[in-house]
Amino acid sequence: MKLAVIGATGWIGSHITSEAIARGHQVNALVRDTSKVTQDNVTVTEFDLTKDDIATAAAGSDVVIAAIGGRALGNHEIVANTAKQLLNALAGTGTRILWVGGAGSLEVAPGVTLVSSPDFPAEYKAEAIAQGEALDVFRASTVATAWTFVSPAAVIYPGESEGPYRVGGDSFFTDANGESKISVTDYAKAMLDEAQSAAHLNQRISIAY
Repeated sequence: MKLAVIGATGWIGSHITSEAIARGHQVNALVRDTSKVTQDNVTVTEFDLTKDDIATAAAGSDVVIAAIGGRALGNHEIVANTAKQLLNALAGTGTRILWVGGAGSLEVAPGVTLVSSPDFPAEYKAEAIAQGEALDVFRASTVATAWTFVSPAAVIYPGESEGPYRVGGDSFFTDANGESKISVTDYAKAMLDEAQSAAHLNQRISIAY
């Protein structure tokens, strides 16, 4: 399978890239700074979301995996804008989108999102809201581009695989200890499992133990 990864040098994006390479996929890392790509067996393409054409950069890819956010530069509007850009640019190409989403838009009760909870960390609220806006963009889309929005658990942390993960939908869920968590390694595994299976087209799924 041919995969293009936007944000391949980021924390989550680099784990997804490594997992894809380990599974023998052809990976094209689309990054602003090509010197930051450290993995072997990967094609590296200099790519800037604000000015370069994604259809050209990802030409021939089966799946584009997008791992982006606006927290570093405070430009949270880039999240929903990129969702629109990808949907339109890839329409009719047969290339699917896998989106690294957030947990904030998961529902803790019908119609009540996690980000609206009083205990939601203030420092992550803008980022969570931006990801929710991107999810709205995907759900409202009428173009012929298949997508899957993959929300991690509330806590995604460094670490190796801890075993099987569960796949949910829009509802926030926890493990037997009342915790919502996933290691970044297992999140990357879930992302590649979905890339290979295409089991949840045009849906949001959530990943947690």
